[in-house]
Amino acid sequence: MNPIKVAVIGLGFGAEFIPIYQRHPGVELWAICQRDEENLNKTGDQFGVPKRYTSFEALLADPDLDAVHINTPIASHAPMSLAALEAGKHCACTVPMATTTEECLKIVDARNRSGKVYMMMETAIYTREYLYAKDLVDSGKIGKIQFLRGAHQQNMGLPGWPSYWYGFPPMHYATHAVSPLLAISGTTAESVVCFGSGRIDSEYAKHYNAPFAVESTLIKLRDSDLACEVTRSLFNTIRQYRESFDVYGTESSFEWEQVIGEGPVVYSGFEDATRVEVPDYGHRLPPEISGFTQAGVYDDEHEHTSFIQGGGHGGSHPHLVHEFISSIQGQRESIADAATAANWTMTGICAHESAMKDGARVVVPS
Repeated sequence: MNPIKVAVIGLGFGAEFIPIYQRHPGVELWAICQRDEENLNKTGDQFGVPKRYTSFEALLADPDLDAVHINTPIASHAPMSLAALEAGKHCACTVPMATTTEECLKIVDARNRSGKVYMMMETAIYTREYLYAKDLVDSGKIGKIQFLRGAHQQNMGLPGWPSYWYGFPPMHYATHAVSPLLAISGTTAESVVCFGSGRIDSEYAKHYNAPFAVESTLIKLRDSDLACEVTRSLFNTIRQYRESFDVYGTESSFEWEQVIGEGPVVYSGFEDATRVEVPDYGHRLPPEISGFTQAGVYDDEHEHTSFIQGGGHGGSHPHLVHEFISSIQGQRESIADAATAANWTMTGICAHESAMKDGARVVVPS
């Protein structure tokens, strides 16, 4: 099988994926793309990538290019994904898929019309903790799932973030908390009821007309007796960073660690609690990229050496790359295909809408 020719677009966070693509046995890293020519050339030199674009449109016009991986600011995710699919390219895009339900549904339609693979590169469904909890569910050790809870709390009040983040509606970036719950339950969100709590600084609030410090939603799952709870905060709420999920079952339950470094807890018996050390899942990957589940030093064939945070986001990055490439090679939908990604993303969008309507139930479009 011919290698898939991939381009990485956006070289901040996106640069972490370059060496993974370079080493994946089914890939030829074809090009990199960024508007900032100075940083484009700096990154290209660092990783030995000769083909470089400052124009996304010019990149998509390259007839030899098979696939793109988009890592750009949130507002550009939907238009760039649509452009890629309409140009006949397979498309991977970092979260969230979009910021409106209309954009999400347009991407689903574009994917269906193009026949190309779309994958939202949701890190939360490939963390070590998620894979461990999924094993507990699949092996029957959890028993029947009774309830799921997710949270993504992050204090972004310090300066230094890109300007578009300040005042961003919490639930518009909820996929890290939503996706593990829906993926592990094997279904989709049907409707949401969400309430906002507290207030952020007025200067932040006016940017998106989104006043709440915390948004917390209950999600009714489709064709299921389950409900999920998701809490999200970004500003003016003090808490150590936590991107978490909990699974409660009839035989045992899994809870994310409360403080970084403590380790998660599995509850069993009547009230027995065991703190567990979650294993690494690099063995599930091709050996060429299995080491990228851990942070370390990368050396390529051009003798360029750099430190790569491959262990970031719970070791998920190489798993995401492998699933994207495997779905292209296998001519199948990805694990976070367009319809799935739309549901995960629209769950948060609809939750924010509910919060702004004082907790009115909002049906998630299908």
